[in-house]
Amino acid sequence: MARKKSSISSAISPFVVITGLSGSGMSSATNAFEDVGYFCVDNLPITMLSTFARLLVQNSEGAAAIEKAALVINIRERHFLPDFQKELNKLERKNRRPFVIFFEASDDTLRRRFSETRRPHPADSGKGLLAAIRSERKAMTDVRKIADLIVDTSDHTVHTLRRFLLNKFSSMPEGTPFRVQLVSFGHKYGNPRDLDLLFDVRHLPNPYFDRDLKHLTGEDRKIVSFLRKHPEVAETTYRFEGLLEYLLPFYKKEGKSYLSIGIGCTGGKHRSVMVANELRKSLKKRGYDVSVNHRDMQK
Repeated sequence: MARKKSSISSAISPFVVITGLSGSGMSSATNAFEDVGYFCVDNLPITMLSTFARLLVQNSEGAAAIEKAALVINIRERHFLPDFQKELNKLERKNRRPFVIFFEASDDTLRRRFSETRRPHPADSGKGLLAAIRSERKAMTDVRKIADLIVDTSDHTVHTLRRFLLNKFSSMPEGTPFRVQLVSFGHKYGNPRDLDLLFDVRHLPNPYFDRDLKHLTGEDRKIVSFLRKHPEVAETTYRFEGLLEYLLPFYKKEGKSYLSIGIGCTGGKHRSVMVANELRKSLKKRGYDVSVNHRDMQK
């Protein structure tokens, strides 16, 4: 019996199962859920899933033992892969299905994270880290298919992942400020994932070809001064500002609480940084809650 995807809104789901690939950010996700009032359990035995779900059911007095829970269940639990679908089906029949989130990341990202932490990969059979990552990804294919939400954390930091989850799962009152994140980046390093809008500024004059400027960043006054000398820079920024001034109220009206906007140049060091900073100032003047992440500025 194939499990239907949950129709429950993630923002109000009291029962969440966190799963995914090792190293993809499940621990960071658990911390975020704790911050919004979820009772969290790491590496719950799969056989305990139905038992735990009963704690979220209201008793005769109208109160549940636990109001909101987020459970981490992954490949470390030895019965997870063969029994996960079966346990979800049991809950489905009792109308207690959880909202399942599957975390993943690219092979290169996972390999880098494991290399930095020097932790052993749980699927390592002696054939090397990359083989372990790919083996786990293949083994988790069916679990990924039944997830209600798939989150790729390749371009997330601990902080941006936390912000993403807080915005999606906290019970925020109506009128909470609409948050905008501007991400400057270099196209040669690949586009950031999960962008809502993307602006390309590779048509603007490039300080990289000035020997005295190439080592600086778009936050340096010399780079800003260089770019402001060219009328197409001001015109481009002005037109981006006008488009955002038009579009952002529609995103906010739609109920979106978090919008990610990418600004890309070739290397992500000069033009995209300067334009992102200019857009931040403009949006702040219009009352928006804006943050900037210069992903590739120091590369």
